[in-house]
Amino acid sequence: MLSLKVSPRWTRPCSVLIGCRKGSHLRFKAVGCLASPSPREIYTNSNTSSQHRQTRQVSRITTRYKKAMFNPLQGWESEPAPRHQGYSSFVNGRWRSSASPTKHVVDGSNTPTRFSVWSWNIDFKLDAPVARMRAALNHVRSLVASQDGTPCIVMFNEMVASDLDVIADNQWVRENYHVTDLTENNWNFHEFPPGFGYGTCILVPKVLPIKAVFRVYYPNSSMQRDALFVDIAIPRDKILRVCSTHLESLVARPPKRPAQLATAAKFLHQAHLGVLAGDLNAIESFDWTLHKENRLKDAYLETGGKQGDEAGVTWGLMGRSYDRQRYGTRRMDKVLFCGKAALLDYGTFGLDVEVEDEADRQKLKRSWGLAKGWVTDHLGVRAEFQIEEV
Repeated sequence: MLSLKVSPRWTRPCSVLIGCRKGSHLRFKAVGCLASPSPREIYTNSNTSSQHRQTRQVSRITTRYKKAMFNPLQGWESEPAPRHQGYSSFVNGRWRSSASPTKHVVDGSNTPTRFSVWSWNIDFKLDAPVARMRAALNHVRSLVASQDGTPCIVMFNEMVASDLDVIADNQWVRENYHVTDLTENNWNFHEFPPGFGYGTCILVPKVLPIKAVFRVYYPNSSMQRDALFVDIAIPRDKILRVCSTHLESLVARPPKRPAQLATAAKFLHQAHLGVLAGDLNAIESFDWTLHKENRLKDAYLETGGKQGDEAGVTWGLMGRSYDRQRYGTRRMDKVLFCGKAALLDYGTFGLDVEVEDEADRQKLKRSWGLAKGWVTDHLGVRAEFQIEEV
């Protein structure tokens, strides 16, 4: 494999395949790529326009790796350990941090047993990041306001430093939420230059008592991906554990997402109820069954959705028309769960949400070839639960 060193402004590791004559190929590994990995880069046959042919192709590729996928954690020197971190709350005019795990007893006897989870990937690479994050947060606030008091846990993927600033400055967040991350300090981007990483963040309603916040860094990730967990005290000294994760992008050989989801699932099964949501980058056929292999339920499927149906799409509706015509649409984002809970509802949100300023809209359309000034290229996913047997 030929190694090339590229400009520091390149932001992500990637492997590039170059076609040569007579079917031979030259592969080299670059330390980064200018654009965020997306479905436009995931297929080796870039001329295939039919989703059916794409699915058939990845099925053939996946078959070759069935043995490697039998034990997704095989090859790791040790299972990743959780790394605890604090969280922040706005009290008496300023943000104050709380240690995790807490040293005092957390009473969950009055914790509401009905709650919802909302997860949204806000594209890190587009222009006007502050305007996009403000519009996204305002949209989420308007949706949460219609929930009749049900606590809504809000998760974000692909957060950058300016996104966290928008969250910290938002009055609605300050009044109603604990926030897991106000800085990039807990994101594991030691291989990237400062300011080039992005990560996850969870907003936890103040009515839900937090027992612990921790991350599990995926040791097989070349994109520094992790799982962010929050433990919430519920009645009878039990735990509701929620997880925000962003699984590995692109195609890797051997695949990386199976091991990553298996790691997250292990921690979910330790709780009375575990709920995971985020951009799972479900771009290959094996991604369709990872929830079953890890004894998790898929909220979309549990509410009658069908695998591969357009009704479940979360990527491809808001982006460059070129990308959609070439790669179709995908259900990349999911809500998975396990344990004692009744799933009450599932859906998507965020369709056609745009930045508020006309100048920012025009900039996004001009710079990225978008039909509208969308805040991101993903739909959000949401699910509502009722905790049982408490």
